[in-house]
Amino acid sequence: MTRQHLAFMMLINLIWGFALVAAKVSLGHFPPMMFTAIRFILIIMVLFPFLRLHEGRMRQVLIIALCAGPIGFGFFFAGVALSNPSVVAVVSQLGVPFATILSVIFLKEQVRWKRWLGIGLSFAGVMVISFDPTVFNFLTGVLFVVASALIGSVGTIFQRQIRNVGVFEMQAWIAVVAGPTMLACSLAFEAGHWDLVKSASWLQWGGICYTAFASSLIGHAGIYYLLQRYEVTQTAPLTLLSPIFTVIFSVTLLGDVVTTRMVVGAMIALTGILIVSLRQKQIVDTGP
Repeated sequence: MTRQHLAFMMLINLIWGFALVAAKVSLGHFPPMMFTAIRFILIIMVLFPFLRLHEGRMRQVLIIALCAGPIGFGFFFAGVALSNPSVVAVVSQLGVPFATILSVIFLKEQVRWKRWLGIGLSFAGVMVISFDPTVFNFLTGVLFVVASALIGSVGTIFQRQIRNVGVFEMQAWIAVVAGPTMLACSLAFEAGHWDLVKSASWLQWGGICYTAFASSLIGHAGIYYLLQRYEVTQTAPLTLLSPIFTVIFSVTLLGDVVTTRMVVGAMIALTGILIVSLRQKQIVDTGP
């Protein structure tokens, strides 16, 4: 990887690492469904020109959009609102082992013992974190994030089967499905919308804009750009830096407490996720 691309990867990790902290600040003012709705409406405003109908593939596109949009992100931001960004950053990585398990069930992929070991370590690490007394205070938020990772992995299974749909096209469809859906849910189940809009500070608006534009448009588009040029085995280990950056930002900017048990659990979980990511690429390349 060139120095320029390595620096770009570090920037992506910094963007993703800070995104949960920015979201946490905004979610201290906006309720989760309203926050999610505004985020996706902002994305629609930018990506609407990328919308394209894909004949014969719209069912897959809509399923992916539902999983990655209103359902997946709905649970995710509810989890962020109720939990600690440092914990969310690690637990959300369970999407990798979840997707591997689902690929065995639905795509009949073969998984050998090293990937099963990685999957086991991933869940063991999250269990270590979950049994930390500090985490008991926001265990509901952790469960929301686990649900988000599981739902997102369903979308990943469909993404593996779809072809010729660009990253911005998919992001546009996700936003078009998620924005109106989450807005309707927010209007039905949350209250005081206009007062919240009027009383929000620039910092709280900035958190929504950051997660919409920097995290989604720059981060996801950037990683797609790099994956077109480098092997997953080169990029996957580097993306695991984002949870580490989240912990650093969370502790220094929000004053979150990170215990020894949480650190040990995170190291176990991220090691397992790294094993799954690297072995997955080898099997894709060499066959079962």
